[in-house]
Amino acid sequence: MTTRGTVMAVLAAAALAAASIADTTAPAVGAAAPEFKLTSNEGKPTTLADFRGKWVVLYFYPKDFTSGCTLEAHNFQRDIEKYQVANAVVVGVSVDTAESHKDFCAKEGLSFKLLSDPDASVSSAYGSVMEYQGKKLSARNTFLIDPQGKIAKEFMSVKPASHSEEVLAALADLQKK
Repeated sequence: MTTRGTVMAVLAAAALAAASIADTTAPAVGAAAPEFKLTSNEGKPTTLADFRGKWVVLYFYPKDFTSGCTLEAHNFQRDIEKYQVANAVVVGVSVDTAESHKDFCAKEGLSFKLLSDPDASVSSAYGSVMEYQGKKLSARNTFLIDPQGKIAKEFMSVKPASHSEEVLAALADLQKK
């Protein structure tokens, strides 16, 4: 390969790498939260606009019925009244089906919405996609969206055990401003 050919190959590889990074870039704090329309555990279409006027805890998680995801969901459910007092709704998103979400909510006693993102398009829009055994899953990230629909805070690669408390503290701080 000539020097020019090597340079072209390196540039092409760099462009491909940049494109794959762009697919996983989260929206910036202060930016409008990407809109979506997904099916809920209730089998109904749900949009971000449905929650306008409220704070939204939009959390992405890999899989229903797994230990970390169940712990994270239980902790959000444990704190649900605190979120309601703070004019906030909790909404979970994963690539699982709406039927799986329905079963997960029933088994685990969850009262908040879980949304099905089967093609990971919304997860991608929020920079929250990972691959596991060749499958796309939602990565464990959370976005706190203000009542006007802007990203107020992001939490990347969260720890399920303490995450709800972390979100509540951030929500309280943001509401003081």
